[in-house]
Amino acid sequence: MIRFILADLNRFKAGAFAVVILIALSVALSVTVTLQERAVRLGSARAAEKFDLLVGAAGSETQLALSAEFLQPSPLPLMSGRVLAKLSVDPRVDFAAPVGFGDYADGHPVVGTTSKLIAALSPALAQGAAFASLGDAVIGADVPKRIGAEIKPMHGGAEEGGHTHTEIVYTVTGRMAPTGTAWDRAILVPIRAVWQLHGMSSYDAHDHGDETHGSVEPEGHEHKAHVSVDAAIDEHFDVETPGIPAVLVKPKTIADAYRLRQEYRGEATLAVFPAEVLTRLYATLGDARGLLLAIAIGTQIIVIAAVLLVTIMHVSARQRQIGALRAFGAPRRAVVAIVWGELFLLFLAGFAAGLVIGYGTAHLISATLTATIAIRMPVEFAREDLSLAFWFVGLAVLVSILPALSTLRLSPARALRS
Repeated sequence: MIRFILADLNRFKAGAFAVVILIALSVALSVTVTLQERAVRLGSARAAEKFDLLVGAAGSETQLALSAEFLQPSPLPLMSGRVLAKLSVDPRVDFAAPVGFGDYADGHPVVGTTSKLIAALSPALAQGAAFASLGDAVIGADVPKRIGAEIKPMHGGAEEGGHTHTEIVYTVTGRMAPTGTAWDRAILVPIRAVWQLHGMSSYDAHDHGDETHGSVEPEGHEHKAHVSVDAAIDEHFDVETPGIPAVLVKPKTIADAYRLRQEYRGEATLAVFPAEVLTRLYATLGDARGLLLAIAIGTQIIVIAAVLLVTIMHVSARQRQIGALRAFGAPRRAVVAIVWGELFLLFLAGFAAGLVIGYGTAHLISATLTATIAIRMPVEFAREDLSLAFWFVGLAVLVSILPALSTLRLSPARALRS
């Protein structure tokens, strides 16, 4: 019987192919929406795992999280340097890393910070070493620079008409291991260099004549490769610390995290858990997903109805063939099984093709988003997706039986006369 079904489908392969494509496209829409929404959730959640608490100036929680955690370009208000000084000596804090934005190099954000943040993002560097002087830089895994390469920072992006800084040229001393976050595309430099470069430091800049290793140096600190620049920076985390956009904080315990969040939520500062911000974004994303899934399901219903109508018309057009089968002694159940089997195979083929198309489309979208925001978004199926498969197979079984049952009403003699 299977050979007969396949041979019959081969006779009408153009129509069968059109039916399979229609079903595949409708299924692919549902699969793409489901997989892509999950990829965004997983990718952003994994990216936010690196830091428990963000502290910035009072303002938008979403803007603070997107700028500080995901390095999305957005001007953040500066908060007093006293906040960083206070967090740096707080016994409840494992480490507090300042971040300063505004500069770019070849399209990659240049972020001022300390080596504590580098150690948190990449405990073991893939290449080289963390910065030891104010002219050093550590690059993310996806930055196409080699160790020893020079980086000339530009204030603002090129499309915004930014200007290149001539006071300093950073030298790449290390590369972080892949983190799967936006920091893979970042260039990390000492925060003190960023402060001095933008005239925010209370220390004078000194040109030591070595542009390769940077010309901005804090007064009283010699340029020595074996001396950690953080030691020089940490000595000045005091009331004279310039204003900063945000501080990434790693509390020692969960209880400490909640206490710090409560303490730094006031008129001047804002403390947020990145996971909370993401939860609110997920709610919006979930609403959009529900709408798209409703559209996809509606599309599937329309496609199934169209396929059902075409199949019934096809069965009517094949009355002579069905009548011949009955006249030659084929039992009713065999005829029903043939018609049902042909349509059911078309549904299964369309479903399988839809899975492949949807999976490939989700991968393509994720790759595009990853190239844009540098957050790896894993496209993967989950156990709950089995319900979609069971639902579709069950529906295919029921829908396929309707045209098959219509053959029972055909009289062999009348079918041969028609």
